[in-house]
Amino acid sequence: MTDKIRVALVGATGVAGQQFLAALPDHPLFQVVKLAASERSAGKRYLDALRDPGGALRWWCREPLPAEYAGMVLADAACMSTEGIDLVFTAVESDAARALEPRFAQHVPVVSTASAYRYDPDVPVFLPAVNMDHTRLIDTQRRRRGWKGYITPGPNCTTTGLAITLKPILDRFGLEKVMMTSLQSCSGAGRSPGVIGLDIIDNIIPYIPKEEEKVEQETRKILGSIVQHGADVAVVPLSLSVSCTCTRVPVIEGHTEAVYCATSRPAPIAEVKQAMEEFGAELRRLNLPSMPAQLIYVHDDPFRPQPRLDRDCGKGMTTVVGRLRPETTLGTHGVKYVLVSHNTKMGAATGAILIAEYLTQTGYVR
Repeated sequence: MTDKIRVALVGATGVAGQQFLAALPDHPLFQVVKLAASERSAGKRYLDALRDPGGALRWWCREPLPAEYAGMVLADAACMSTEGIDLVFTAVESDAARALEPRFAQHVPVVSTASAYRYDPDVPVFLPAVNMDHTRLIDTQRRRRGWKGYITPGPNCTTTGLAITLKPILDRFGLEKVMMTSLQSCSGAGRSPGVIGLDIIDNIIPYIPKEEEKVEQETRKILGSIVQHGADVAVVPLSLSVSCTCTRVPVIEGHTEAVYCATSRPAPIAEVKQAMEEFGAELRRLNLPSMPAQLIYVHDDPFRPQPRLDRDCGKGMTTVVGRLRPETTLGTHGVKYVLVSHNTKMGAATGAILIAEYLTQTGYVR
């Protein structure tokens, strides 16, 4: 289709970049017309850039490498032109994103998986159905920075499942305190430097640098409110006490989180379940290609969710909740539950694609 949005993917050879390519073949809105990576890979065919010196193909997705991308020649991300491009997806480390993304955003929208600009006051951190009204920040960002495009990163993959499940509780019952302990999969650390096998097997790593701070800060920003300041708008972070402990466990994909919430009003379990399962109805009405039938699925089985059984629910786009129970230790009213969220799909590439679908439908792309 000639009327598709022309997309460039920067960071195409990495784990997150590969997840984008696994999700984008035959997409009804987007067509990948350019792939970019580091200077080391530039000028090579994508398939050749993935092969190590021994001939092994470093394609890490469960889905096969799409043939339409295998022969594409990689551009050098450091000097990639946005001519002929409508939208850039970036899947690079934070330091690279800080240098590259503003150069692209001068001309076209940039939807990112990196943390480099998440905490800038004029940058929205979108989470599907949770804070789509934060699109108003895009106009402020363009005006302040003099860009034709803009930067909008998705949240940290650990923040994703937490904030999605907190939003219906916040809207229906209010929130006062949240405590969360995560058991995060190895794929969240990437392949390089990644998690060394002999460190993680038969073990739990009790600390992930900067992860807890990211989750606490991002959750308050994502759940915050938009306020007008003259010609500009800003996000006022939600006044919420959030405390996290983030750990790494020997699971390939899927982050598990144990969440404890103190609510402002009584939160009967049946009503919390209903609020979670109905969440996202307004976004579903837009018929976006990557939107699952349910954003949150609630199990009655006390032995669920489990990452191996539940991470692929809704093609990895549904957050699965279980063990939903009353919680009164943190406050007078509250709930506690366990969730599983797919960190490389909803928490990374496919979640970013869903954000781009929404921005396209609402006129912020092209």
